[in-house]
Amino acid sequence: MGVGQQCSATCTKGSHSETFPLSRRSYLTALLALCIFPKTCEMSVAVDSKPNILLIMADDLGIGDIGCYGNNTIRTPNIDRLAKEGVKLTQHIAAAPLCTPSRAAFLTGRYPIRSGMASSNGYRALQWNAGSGGLPVNETTFAKVLRQQGYTTGLIGKWHQGMNCEALNDHCHHPSNHGFDYFYGMPFTLLNNCQKNKPPELDAALQAKLWLYTQIIALAVLTVTIGKLTGLISASWKIVACFALAGSLFFTSWYSSYGFVRYWNCILMRNYDITEQPMKLERTAALVLKEAVSFIERNKHGPFLLFVSFLHVHTPLFTTEKFLGKSRHGLYGDNVEEMDWLVGKILDAIDKEDLKNNTFTYFASDHGGQLEAQEGKTQLGGWNGIYKGGKGMGGWEGGIRVPGILRWPGVFPADTVIDEPTSLMDIYPTVAHLGGGIVPQDRVVDGRNLMPLLQGKVQQSEHEFMFHYCGSYLHAVRWHQKDSGALWKAHYVTPIFHPEGAGACYGRGICPCFGEGVTHHDPPLLFDLSRDPSEAKPLSPHTEPLFDTVISRIARTVQEHRQTLTPVPQQLSLYNIMWKPWLQPCCGTFPFCWCDKEGYNAHPAL
Repeated sequence: MGVGQQCSATCTKGSHSETFPLSRRSYLTALLALCIFPKTCEMSVAVDSKPNILLIMADDLGIGDIGCYGNNTIRTPNIDRLAKEGVKLTQHIAAAPLCTPSRAAFLTGRYPIRSGMASSNGYRALQWNAGSGGLPVNETTFAKVLRQQGYTTGLIGKWHQGMNCEALNDHCHHPSNHGFDYFYGMPFTLLNNCQKNKPPELDAALQAKLWLYTQIIALAVLTVTIGKLTGLISASWKIVACFALAGSLFFTSWYSSYGFVRYWNCILMRNYDITEQPMKLERTAALVLKEAVSFIERNKHGPFLLFVSFLHVHTPLFTTEKFLGKSRHGLYGDNVEEMDWLVGKILDAIDKEDLKNNTFTYFASDHGGQLEAQEGKTQLGGWNGIYKGGKGMGGWEGGIRVPGILRWPGVFPADTVIDEPTSLMDIYPTVAHLGGGIVPQDRVVDGRNLMPLLQGKVQQSEHEFMFHYCGSYLHAVRWHQKDSGALWKAHYVTPIFHPEGAGACYGRGICPCFGEGVTHHDPPLLFDLSRDPSEAKPLSPHTEPLFDTVISRIARTVQEHRQTLTPVPQQLSLYNIMWKPWLQPCCGTFPFCWCDKEGYNAHPAL
């Protein structure tokens, strides 16, 4: 047996002790310290034994898209290997069904409604780099906690938590202001607008209306002008000119933002510097991989926190030639398989530096796959397996149940499945604990430390109730009744599928949280997910003797939960999500914003 493969160090603080595995390098360092400085050996081992932390998050990936979760037609050998070598969570739940709020909850361990990252309007995610909303500066991310404990922290890939507040380059929402020492990636999120010749995705319905209004105004101006020239209209030229000017101002007011989305939103940054504006999608995957591997190599002596936040598998699904046409599921399958290959390369970098045994590795998706993502009859969104619904749906399982895989050889048992309710928010207190940090005591933290569950020291999750929001609207509540094994779920609001019975909101593009597009249920729809994980057969007082008891218990818990909420500024208010030209990141002189500082320094492996 090789040195370091089964070696560990025990750290003691007061009455608490914890054993961490040591890599070969850490083990030899500890032995050397013992020989030279016997009195300080315990301190040396304790510092060295802080694990590196590698967090990998996919974008819009469905739980049914991965081999280890039952997919036998999309090849994901590297993600499957993670599960084989570690723990697979089958009830891993996102705190929100959309990118911005879900990631805010992941970073802070708190429901988005607590930080103001839950919307009460139709815009549930940040819309522009030049908006003023974002993750509040008074929120404490796990990166901040770990940096205080001596970790080098990095974020590679997607951010989507805002940039500036009041002035260009105040960077109040920037990753560096939230605990990350190094950032390389996209401050926003991928959109169809980022790829040439793709139909617009950002506010597509509103853009269509604005184009229609512009055409009506232009036609009216043309009609008045012709009428004036032919003498059919007696209006003065001054009135005609004013009418034309008003039309021009209207067009400019909206086209200056929506007409240049590719330049305003589709950019890459290294820390505070823009490196590509607009970004060149054909090399983005290679650059993300190069940066992730480089971060590992630079910080191999650790401890480090690396959050790899993939742009895969969000539309427009730009995929390199190496993977195009290789899967059995078209462009979406190609993109998933490319992402899996990227995961493998990052894991290879960990192995190359002999860090595997001293690295806590986590893989998840930010929420479920988008069922409505289609181009003609081609499906461009993920598959959520047996679970109803998808991205944007706050209550149905398909929108919030995601893959969750953790690996730490020697600490977590290999090839283990845990069928207990867990949350993306649990990563916060878990990594804070591993790094020697303490979660903030001045606020509610909704996540729970997963270590006892992952190590098999306890058999049940600490979560008894979980709250499923759609924006700022509570749509459903889950109750894990531990004494009976039942997993009750009550739906207070559900989206109205369009067309009726279709299983998604194809007519809208994404399901709404409120208004005419939802149904309110009184009494709530009730399911027992332990017997009906697909939420196909709602229970009733006639079919479930405990119906009234369960509904009453959940209702009391909802009231208790609401008493823990405090008013906070709404980061996704209409004003905050508006495009503000004075906040637009620009690598030139606004509005002439374009640059390419990357050249062709992409990773040669792609």
